[in-house]
Amino acid sequence: MADKIIRVLLVDDHQVVRRGLRTFLEIQEDIEVVGEASDGAEGVARTEELRPDIVLMDIKMPGTDGIEALRRLRELDNPAKVLIVTSFTEQRTVVPALRAGASGYVYKDVDPDALAGAIRSVHAGHVLLQPEVAGALLAQEDTGSTGTGRGSTLTEREREVLGLIADGRSNREIARAFVLSEKTVKTHVSNILMKLDVADRTQAALWAVRNGAAG
Repeated sequence: MADKIIRVLLVDDHQVVRRGLRTFLEIQEDIEVVGEASDGAEGVARTEELRPDIVLMDIKMPGTDGIEALRRLRELDNPAKVLIVTSFTEQRTVVPALRAGASGYVYKDVDPDALAGAIRSVHAGHVLLQPEVAGALLAQEDTGSTGTGRGSTLTEREREVLGLIADGRSNREIARAFVLSEKTVKTHVSNILMKLDVADRTQAALWAVRNGAAG
């Protein structure tokens, strides 16, 4: 039996998709589907009600779509991590979702075992950022300034932590690497986000890649 059960909420307007996801996920010993929602607004409400660890969110839904739902969850400071599950591969669709706070994305035709792996990875604090999407995000940054000046205020330890963030490491893994408490790592991460003037770990990782601070 797994030590930690990952609680998952399914948000998709197609019942057959939700049923398929539930059928597969329910056979995973460490994953529990705690609820479903058929659109973004219901997804936000159910996330607040059920407090899942991970939300599997479609992007294109009638009414409130996945991107707007992500923005609302960020405004509510909800701790659930959102993994986008989409049939859309266009960067113009996926990139806004990542900017709105998604921890990554997978396609609806993903191998079931890969989906379970993605859920575990996001739950552990990793960012699932495929190379082509990372490139698109970087291309959309202001090319007039690299932002390297902001990095000059980072301490040596903060630079080391940033390098591991860019490598997709979770706070727990960073704490183990530097023999620190997770609370101390969280403080370093907060300082990094503030000094770089970015909203989340994804943007911090992109900043590190763009400015040569990645490991």
